[in-house]
Amino acid sequence: MSNKHYKRIVLKLSGEAMAGDDKIGINPITVKKIAEEIKEAYETGVQISVIVGGGNIWRGKAASELGMERASADYMGMLATVMNALALQNALESCGVQTRAMTSISMQAVAEPYIRRRAVRHLEKGRIVIFGGGTGNPYFSTDTTAALRAAEVNADAILMAKNGVDGIYDSDPNLNPNAKKFDKLTFLDVVQKDLKVMDSTAATLCMENDIELILFNMNQEGNIKRAIEGQKIGTTVKGR
Repeated sequence: MSNKHYKRIVLKLSGEAMAGDDKIGINPITVKKIAEEIKEAYETGVQISVIVGGGNIWRGKAASELGMERASADYMGMLATVMNALALQNALESCGVQTRAMTSISMQAVAEPYIRRRAVRHLEKGRIVIFGGGTGNPYFSTDTTAALRAAEVNADAILMAKNGVDGIYDSDPNLNPNAKKFDKLTFLDVVQKDLKVMDSTAATLCMENDIELILFNMNQEGNIKRAIEGQKIGTTVKGR
């Protein structure tokens, strides 16, 4: 086993990560590569749970801005996250990793219902737990889901894996060549500077429950493991 900096973490993946170069939908080859990265991190001995977004299939907020009723649009987004969770579960199990998918919306023929104590027990038994269905309520992002589940299962940190983004900047580095990258921030900085890392609800949950956030580039092979080992990658956010 490798050195590990954390005992238990929540890995936050964007839905777009599941699409790869296709930009939309689920790319099985890309999902398999993600599963192999997670397996490498899992072999350090850390307990891992995963939150997957649904933006590769459906964007509830965008749909609501075009006139769809917000609650219905968000519920459709939750169902998209379940599809991604099942795809990742299958890929992890094909790598030989015991995995459980749990959903906040009851669909027992597809996955286990989310029960906090059961989720913790799965983690203690060395299983990777994938949380689908968001919080189970509209108007909440998967960032908030990640913060909520991290607090509920007593995770030490949220690892936020981004596509092609190697940290938090004071402005968009793709538009501003002089954008400044932060190595460390507080959650108050994130909220007050409006850095668009996560929504304010998620940031507040992390701050109040002393949960670290590490944002890093998932496209660089081995970065999930490096983050778990406490290596200096990306941007770390913690405290007030």
